[in-house]
Amino acid sequence: MRKSRLIGGGVVAAVVVIGIAATVVMGQRQAGAKVPDKTAKADGPPGAASAPPLEFRPAEVVQPTMATMPKTLEFSGPLVAPNTAIVRAKAAGTLLALQVAEGQRVTAGQALGRIDLAELSNRVAERTANLESARATLAQAERTHASNERLAAQSFISPIALENSRASVDTARATLNAAQAALDTMRVGLREAALVAPISGIVAKRHVLPGEKVAIEQQMLTLVDLQQLELAGSVGTHEVGALAAGMAVQVRVEGMAQPVAGKLARIAPAAEPGTRSIGVTITLDNPKEALRAGQYALARVELVDVQQRLSLPMPAVGSTSGQDHVWVIENGALLRRAVTLGRRDEAAGRVEVLSGVSAGAQVLAARFDNLREGAKASVVATKAAAVASAAASIPANLK
Repeated sequence: MRKSRLIGGGVVAAVVVIGIAATVVMGQRQAGAKVPDKTAKADGPPGAASAPPLEFRPAEVVQPTMATMPKTLEFSGPLVAPNTAIVRAKAAGTLLALQVAEGQRVTAGQALGRIDLAELSNRVAERTANLESARATLAQAERTHASNERLAAQSFISPIALENSRASVDTARATLNAAQAALDTMRVGLREAALVAPISGIVAKRHVLPGEKVAIEQQMLTLVDLQQLELAGSVGTHEVGALAAGMAVQVRVEGMAQPVAGKLARIAPAAEPGTRSIGVTITLDNPKEALRAGQYALARVELVDVQQRLSLPMPAVGSTSGQDHVWVIENGALLRRAVTLGRRDEAAGRVEVLSGVSAGAQVLAARFDNLREGAKASVVATKAAAVASAAASIPANLK
């Protein structure tokens, strides 16, 4: 019974305490008092007062510096062999033999094959006979004219007959010259009909096979000289003024570990009407024939810059929705500044800043996550800084 009384007394006491607390709260509400909220902040955005200030090491902050920005022009395309020759048939006939295969090396003047030239040979024999006939006719006309001259001296023939005799000699001589020219033409055609290599190089392709009937000017073989290759590209009209023939060019060729040295050989005299670009040609010496025509290549021309430009490291520049920007520390707070960029120096890893920041600005040297504009920030040099990546660890209810 004693134990039951103690328990009952405790319950009654608890009920009394709860009733008193409820009465106090109701009284405060009726009086217009507010219950203090420990998580409420006096000023600023939610969580700003409780967020710790960001601290950056000096290595994480840079200032824009003045530097030259060499410009690089790039253009690409396949390598071509300018010394390429196509062997064509100069006479119609049957291809009897083709003595070279694709990839085989040939020298200038080397026989490549044979075409049945029986018809052409017969024409040469015919023209030779015509020449002999014209030569005999001329000899006869000259003898006749010499006899007529003796007779005219003795007044046995008239002057008109002597003139006719002289005209016969001239006609016979002209006929002989015409026959000689016709024979020479046929001999040239017979000589050109022979399949010989016009240049030294490599057989790139065979277009016909032995036994085929070929026509005049039909393609037979393609020969390529790889001692020198070319790369054609184009540059804008605003950039061509910085180029000059003879400039050194670095060319990267697919399949080659190291770049190849080239030379800017030619610049077109006029721009293309449609693209407003000017063609340039780069030559590459290839004495060991390590490169092949058709390989894809990328050429880079370094243009020296004589102007000092305001620049930043490339990692310091970010982009949001196509707008470039940087984060700066100004008056103890983080601010995002939109910037306009100019030249890029890929080798040095820097980019020109045309507008948006000044030379004395403190710019974050890298891209950090979860940065908020207006957050407190400072640069410390005496202790390990809580870098901006620590902002990612701030609870979501405090951001």
